[in-house]
Amino acid sequence: MPPESTPQLSTVSSQFIADWLQALRPLCSVDHFRSLLKRAALQDDCDAPTGRVTLDQVVCLYQLAAVETEDEMMGLWSRPIRQRALQHLLTSIREATTLSSALYRFSTFWNLLLDDYQFSFAEADNVSVLKLVPQTDQAAQRFGHLLILKLAHGLISWLARYEVPVKAVGFAFEAPAFEEDYAVIFPAPVRFAQSATSIAFGPGVLGPVQVRSSADLTLFLENAPRDWIFTQSQVHTQSLRVRTYLSQTGWDSANLTEAAAAMHVTPRTLIRKLEADGTSFQAIKDALRRDIAIRHLQTGQHSVEAIAHEVGFSSAANFHKAFQRWTGNTPSSYRRKPYSGV
Repeated sequence: MPPESTPQLSTVSSQFIADWLQALRPLCSVDHFRSLLKRAALQDDCDAPTGRVTLDQVVCLYQLAAVETEDEMMGLWSRPIRQRALQHLLTSIREATTLSSALYRFSTFWNLLLDDYQFSFAEADNVSVLKLVPQTDQAAQRFGHLLILKLAHGLISWLARYEVPVKAVGFAFEAPAFEEDYAVIFPAPVRFAQSATSIAFGPGVLGPVQVRSSADLTLFLENAPRDWIFTQSQVHTQSLRVRTYLSQTGWDSANLTEAAAAMHVTPRTLIRKLEADGTSFQAIKDALRRDIAIRHLQTGQHSVEAIAHEVGFSSAANFHKAFQRWTGNTPSSYRRKPYSGV
């Protein structure tokens, strides 16, 4: 049977949220921090290079921590962002008449709240750029920079009622070991070691908004950050197009030749394009299998043998070996892995 197709299927490296946990820890007592992780089904081992984190875990931790720490940015900025700030931000941008003016409102809103950074918004040569300008020489908080840019993109996509195309994203820090995870977050080329953190939109993108009701606003807040933190776009890189193809076909057709035909390119061309994305067909296939397996293991509703069959393995033994190679854990130990505390 073909694997399930959903944008929420993606996982990221556990290292991806390590900066977030580092910022969150001082806001909590030891017991409270342990409780947050436990309720989000997370372990405090985010330096493990093979660990994976699901969207559900990210959403759960955000929803718990943003309320219980009384800081909607959970320690990611020098000044706490008090509760209901996001609601006021949505109320402000909902009154914008264009996506461009919404981004300008976004920048002026945050400039009232942030001390360590200020936003600038500029339009020139048909390109619109939202830039985070440092006010001190403090090192960039990687997860904070990612989250606030993604919030900007998520909000204008909410206003537009579709995922607004992004021209480019830049970050003012060196590429981390988990840089491939940024493709799960942003539908655009991502560059590191830039002079400033920024997100750019191309010509003709920031047009009129679609009016949003108060009920829409309430639903967006209730779902935050589920509706905006992981990208829904499956076309911005060749690798995500391949992943989408694999998620919609049976594993018996999940080979390079069939995928290339579906992309209307030759196998050699597909290999070259995937290399440009820093990946390979087999790596994409394995990542999809891994993410499907992780989701099933965490829900606990399928046996290991059933999951092995679901992700296209002829035997549970072969699946065991592959899963341990992907994550550093056996399927059973991953599912039963106890909460490790601090």
